Amino acid sequence: MEHGVIDIEDVVIRFAGDSGDGMQLTGSLFAESSAVFGNSLSTFPDYPAEIRSPHGTLAGVSGFQVHIGSTHVGTPGDFCDLLVAMNPAALKTNAQWCKRTAMVIVDSDAFDDTLMQKAGFKTQNPFEELGIEDRTIIPAPITTLTKESLSDSRMDSKAILKCKNMFTLGMACYIYGRPLDHIFEYIERKFAKKHPEVVEPNKKVLQDGFNYAAAIQAIPNTYRVNPTAAEKGTYRNITGNQAVAWGLLAASEKSGLPLFCGSYPITPATGILEELALHKSLGAKTLQAEDEIAGICTAIGAAFAGNLACTTTSGPGLSLKSEALGLAVMTELPLVVVDVQRAGPCTGIPTKTEQTDLYQALYGRSGECPMPVIAAHSPSHCFDAAFMAAKIALEHMTPVILLSEGFLGNGSEPWLIPPMSDYPEIKPPFARSFEGSCFHPFERDPETLVRKWAIPGQKGFEHRVGGLEKDHSGVLSSNPENHAVMVEERAEKVRRIASSIPALKVEGPSSGRLLVVGWGGTYGHLVSAVSQCGLKDVALAHFDYINPLPANTAEVFAAYDRILVCELNSGQFAGYLRDCLPQFKYEQLNKIKGQPFLVGEVVAAIKENIGR
Repeated sequence: MEHGVIDIEDVVIRFAGDSGDGMQLTGSLFAESSAVFGNSLSTFPDYPAEIRSPHGTLAGVSGFQVHIGSTHVGTPGDFCDLLVAMNPAALKTNAQWCKRTAMVIVDSDAFDDTLMQKAGFKTQNPFEELGIEDRTIIPAPITTLTKESLSDSRMDSKAILKCKNMFTLGMACYIYGRPLDHIFEYIERKFAKKHPEVVEPNKKVLQDGFNYAAAIQAIPNTYRVNPTAAEKGTYRNITGNQAVAWGLLAASEKSGLPLFCGSYPITPATGILEELALHKSLGAKTLQAEDEIAGICTAIGAAFAGNLACTTTSGPGLSLKSEALGLAVMTELPLVVVDVQRAGPCTGIPTKTEQTDLYQALYGRSGECPMPVIAAHSPSHCFDAAFMAAKIALEHMTPVILLSEGFLGNGSEPWLIPPMSDYPEIKPPFARSFEGSCFHPFERDPETLVRKWAIPGQKGFEHRVGGLEKDHSGVLSSNPENHAVMVEERAEKVRRIASSIPALKVEGPSSGRLLVVGWGGTYGHLVSAVSQCGLKDVALAHFDYINPLPANTAEVFAAYDRILVCELNSGQFAGYLRDCLPQFKYEQLNKIKGQPFLVGEVVAAIKENIGR
């Protein structure tokens, strides 16, 4: 059979297997090699929520989806062109994501009676039972071939089986023309020092998987996804959690302040703390606290002492931090709180993504306790969002909540590393002088209502801050009139931040029949859906700044007949908009399944609303 090489614009690959099969590493390596090749990409790691579920069970399936393209890629893709399933459970849970034209590679050695029963198959033909028998099925004895590949090595059988993922990675690289050089370099870099004995075996298995795919007749064609015509510069593949950490480091540099992060590990935010801990050379100080409350309280202490302070968490941790958030509001100290949202409530589904913490970020504290809330919209945008959160916190003397999501924190995309000269200086309002006989900590700038920041140790600037209400001089006060004044000033200070944030931008016509509205990590899916619809009177307005809203929000909304608010919750942003701008009518598209939108779901909602 004559071999063909077919040029395609984009492709979606989904790797799935038991949580011990190395699917996250396999997908990450495929994505990174594609980034080095020059493709645009977006990834979606799909971790099991259970900690090490029994082998071969549906609950233990771990997946990694990567979408690569020769033009801009904004989402991990709705459905896959290639599914790699390492066992029956992986096939059963992921068959629904296969396109009608998809290829399916399975490890035929894993499809024995025991694992078939564990996965709940009732017949001996899983493909027919799942209704995917019309796809291109490629059963390969991957376990056997991996053992044969390493039969001459000195590795034990358990270590050999851990190399199966490299065999499948080699097959995928052959099918889509991925060079192996970058993966070879990664293997050498990762294992050369601590486990040099596994370097050559992993490289051999990878090459053997590539050669096997080239030799079998079941794969008559391979596919070529050409590099993207991207802006010149230095790129790297980056996850949202890495980008948040680096954005905070950049803000530390631009403000001239040391960075302190006090946090408690929690899925899916832990990666930010881990990344910051690697950068002591840049002045970052990290503390793994004993609990969530200790994490934020150490950060507030660091802010009082003159640091750029941050704490990282997810929804359950944000709940625990609520009283200390009130302390940060009352003391008016700069603090960045990063909430990488996951499916809730309570412990919920720790590894699944949602946008269900918005109300908590806006309102989840005692008393009148306003603070700015901003949201990141892509893994690479997490850098800019973290930088701006720090800038707002430092220049306006307020805690700021930065909302990310599990989809963004763990997902990745190529990022053009920007020159730091493109970023503005950050100028905290340090107290340099005062009028009168002593420093008054809550006297405010008449334009911004921002108080001055006096660092402990400044002679003559002794003052008191704390959780009890005070007057402008810092003296404790339970006077009703003073309390009313201080509450209103703290709220007005946040409202006035609207004058220092960018205006709301519209992608598409400046007026029309429908405005699609979203916030956070839905951006890629919404912009793809609006583009796919190709309707001249449909536009997108995506919010990075939530509290306060951009100053021109009402003006933008007024130019459209209908507003469709799309979010991964039951309608929290729509409800917030109804409170802030009740003069407009809002339609909703909501999803609460621990998964991102499918572009097709948004397209259907747009067409339904246009048809009304």
